[in-house]
Amino acid sequence: MLFNSLQFLVFFPVVLLITYVLPKRVRYIWLLVASYFFYMCWNAVYALLILASTFVTYVSGLLIDDLEFSDLDDRACERRQKLVIAASFLINLGILFYFKYANAALDLLTALSSIVHIQFNVPQFDILLPVGISFYTFQALSYTMDVYRGDVEVETNFLRYALFVSFFPQLVAGPIERSSHLLGQLREPRSFDYDRARDGFMLMIWGFFLKLVLADRIAIFVDTVYGNYTTYQGLFVVVATVLFALQIYCDFAGYSTIAMGAAEILGVDLMENFDAPYLSTSVGDFWRRWHISLTSWFRDYLYIPLGGSRKGTFRTNLNKMIVFLVSGLWHGADLSFVVWGGLNGLYQVIGETFKPTRDLIVNALHIKRSNPLHQLLQGLITFVLIDFAWIFFRANTLPEAFSVISSMLYTFNPGILSDGTLFSCGLDAANFVLLLVAILVLLVADILKRRGVCVRHVIAAFPMPLRHVILVFSICFILVFGIWGSAYDAAGFIYFQF
Repeated sequence: MLFNSLQFLVFFPVVLLITYVLPKRVRYIWLLVASYFFYMCWNAVYALLILASTFVTYVSGLLIDDLEFSDLDDRACERRQKLVIAASFLINLGILFYFKYANAALDLLTALSSIVHIQFNVPQFDILLPVGISFYTFQALSYTMDVYRGDVEVETNFLRYALFVSFFPQLVAGPIERSSHLLGQLREPRSFDYDRARDGFMLMIWGFFLKLVLADRIAIFVDTVYGNYTTYQGLFVVVATVLFALQIYCDFAGYSTIAMGAAEILGVDLMENFDAPYLSTSVGDFWRRWHISLTSWFRDYLYIPLGGSRKGTFRTNLNKMIVFLVSGLWHGADLSFVVWGGLNGLYQVIGETFKPTRDLIVNALHIKRSNPLHQLLQGLITFVLIDFAWIFFRANTLPEAFSVISSMLYTFNPGILSDGTLFSCGLDAANFVLLLVAILVLLVADILKRRGVCVRHVIAAFPMPLRHVILVFSICFILVFGIWGSAYDAAGFIYFQF
């Protein structure tokens, strides 16, 4: 069930109404039923995978807690707790590996065996990737680690813990919540609050604007060019690559924003997943503001356990590279994702290595870091680096990515910017103008956000008639100018494939 589907427009109000009619003590059971129904609308059988992950991590938490209060000495207790953690990770990551990487691993085995002239009859499994498996697996595993570290109390109510793993607003594409943040809210549900519901509704409207007006409109152009990159070359792929950076931002941030809004109406706060990332002035700053829940997950559960920045420059840089290579692999089994992750890690290693040199140059030229032109230049350089890496993310294969880059470098066709040829890629002139206006709205909203201005709080302070006019206009604008597809064929979100 997609957020931008007619089914959800019926499902969510029904869930909302029944949630606040029910007594608080049983509300979590209803939300659990609704969450499993939401997920089973894709594939009912794969709900068993969530249940398996939930059961394994729930039992792991109980065992870790029991060992903590056992009669064992500290060393023996810690050793057994680590065995429980290892078992939890092996089972959950084993399931993830099978569904996400098994065929890729078999292909790699076949390729390696052919190099040494060994023939294997390697089977290919007909595997359908369960939607959201990477997200709920990581969320469940974080609970196991949090219990071991003593960051949260063990949850003894299985149904409440199952809701933590499967809470439907953020189930299939995040944000990846922490048990310390979400479980407590599920234990103590809130009463209906008009102000929270109003803020949540405005968040949902903004999320639908990002998805339907921006992301899905951009997708028409990007899919046309990347789907025919041998025909549309040079500046066609340059424009498409720049627009893809905006598409994936609006698509993923749109989902996260709708999820946050829906959860807020239900009385639950979800963590912020995006913080105007394209206004960043360095790659490191970008990754502190992009997919924050995943970035912080890797920081807390991979980077810091590897040693973080505590073991010297070489180990720090190595740890960063490991994190970003794993992040690339998390997104998919194709080598292009690994290259994408490696590039982002390499950017940061090079940036940190040459930081003293950059500082010397800035000081020698008496450049003020607060200078708007200096910050604009840093922002443009950061965007170019990030956008170049996105080529490997968007391309279907690594050779395709290199072909796109070659087309950019060796095909010079500036005439397409003035002769109207650009409008042959799925978007006519009127849609292009609308797209530019929508991008300007996004830019203004992100600038205001970075300056600490919350637009929905500003709107909430308006007199009620004006506030209602703004909300009705926003809804009508999305209904009229959103991309709905033929026969209302709702477009899926990009990150559903991960």
